[in-house]
Amino acid sequence: MDQSADSTAMIAAVSGALADPGPDDRELLASVVRVARSIFGAAASSVFLFDRERDELVFEAVSGEGEEFLIGTRFPAHRGIAGWVVDTGEPVTVDDLADSTLFAQDLAERTHYVPDSIMAAPVVHRDEILGVIQVLDPHPQCRSSIADLDLLTAFAGQAGLALHGLVRSRAARRALALGGAEFERLAGIIQVLAALPEDRRAGGLRLVDSLHEVLTGMAR
Repeated sequence: MDQSADSTAMIAAVSGALADPGPDDRELLASVVRVARSIFGAAASSVFLFDRERDELVFEAVSGEGEEFLIGTRFPAHRGIAGWVVDTGEPVTVDDLADSTLFAQDLAERTHYVPDSIMAAPVVHRDEILGVIQVLDPHPQCRSSIADLDLLTAFAGQAGLALHGLVRSRAARRALALGGAEFERLAGIIQVLAALPEDRRAGGLRLVDSLHEVLTGMAR
């Protein structure tokens, strides 16, 4: 690993140690799809993560049809309604999927549930499309209202916060794996510091400052 890559990995590891909410993010995603499914009276609701490296969409949270087995299932990133949302960054409602040229029925069949209608919106964090939220077969009164599509977009905003946390956490774990035991020790120290009560944290930081001075002297 060259010096630049080494520094990048260390930054990712430190960042992950300071903010690795992992399980909380997964719970937030699960809550988002549960509430969205209930609000829209849908048969199912799900959040996909856009895996740019593999150019795929991955089920990260599912409520309703398929929730027992779909988590982790991958599909091509640029097919179907979800793929269209990733490509355009626009929300969409499709009332009759049988007549839609965007709908990929073969992909739907792989989930063991073929819907008649879909509402979908991009999951965005700081202008970056992280994935897609969708509801399958929402109640008919929810399919043509702009307000309802705006509401789904609001759910997508909450999902964006959670997906961003998951992506960051996974990047930190990869950095730790690449960096080896030395990064794990560094991350462990940072986690202990972050967990210290406020009245003891200053003392801990003074110890870190002293260690920094010793290491700087060794590097000369």
